[in-house]
Amino acid sequence: MSRIQDILNKAERDGAVRRTRPLGSETSAAAALAAPAPMARPIVEPPAPPPPIEPPAAPGWSAAAAVAPPVVQIDRRLAAALAPQSLAAEQYRSVRTRIRQAENGRPLRAILVTSPGKGDGKSLTAANLALTMAQEFQQRVLLVDSDLRRPTVHRLFGLQQSPGLVDILMGGSTLEESLVSIAEHHLTILPSGPVPTRPAELLGSSAMRRLLDTVRTQFDRVLLDMPPVAPLADVSIVASMIDGVLMIVRAGATTKPAIERALSGLDASKVLGIVLNEAGSDGAGYAYDGYGYIGG
Repeated sequence: MSRIQDILNKAERDGAVRRTRPLGSETSAAAALAAPAPMARPIVEPPAPPPPIEPPAAPGWSAAAAVAPPVVQIDRRLAAALAPQSLAAEQYRSVRTRIRQAENGRPLRAILVTSPGKGDGKSLTAANLALTMAQEFQQRVLLVDSDLRRPTVHRLFGLQQSPGLVDILMGGSTLEESLVSIAEHHLTILPSGPVPTRPAELLGSSAMRRLLDTVRTQFDRVLLDMPPVAPLADVSIVASMIDGVLMIVRAGATTKPAIERALSGLDASKVLGIVLNEAGSDGAGYAYDGYGYIGG
């Protein structure tokens, strides 16, 4: 047996070498022992490019919302905004002129709008009058939804109800956070906020008085849409804090005794007059000759 075979046998017995080829192939086995196995060349793959980094999306943000914000549509009955040349809008301008004449040297900066009872159209009149005042004076006009029992102004302008007046009075929001600017019509609105459990107490609070003092310094006209006079105490509570009262009555619906009762609970010196609502129509869905000032 050759020397190579002896080496292989001895290595196998000693456990130093594992046989990988048949023993009959001496030349191949000797070559395997004599020449070291070539080292495998590592295959180096170019590193994969990192995935693109996308900016984190802000909570509640979407591209659609950023590109196309929701369109706010105001109530079609707001003739002062949607049909400024209509007879209805002209009657609101007439009421506005009468109010300016009633100032007579004393500023009527904060005006309360109310009615003897429910359904007389006080909120619609307050909104149209506020729009008309903003158009003429080109000054700062604020419409406050102070009807904390059945708020309506936010619906007329297609706005969210809160944050609003209630949030401010309860310390949950600031005036700046709650005001809504209708830039197209030069008007600012303060919605009512959530319906509280004790509206009369909120309206009579020192926070309400401070708020009115503040908005008097920031706006040229402040219109407050209030609940009806009867059977609530809200109007009489706020009436002591404002400069004038405008009473809205509905033609063919509000009775004379109801008007007399409503006026009897107010300071006569602050009553600017009575506006008759729904006394006629111009054929376009707007009442017009009823939105006139009757007397004061």
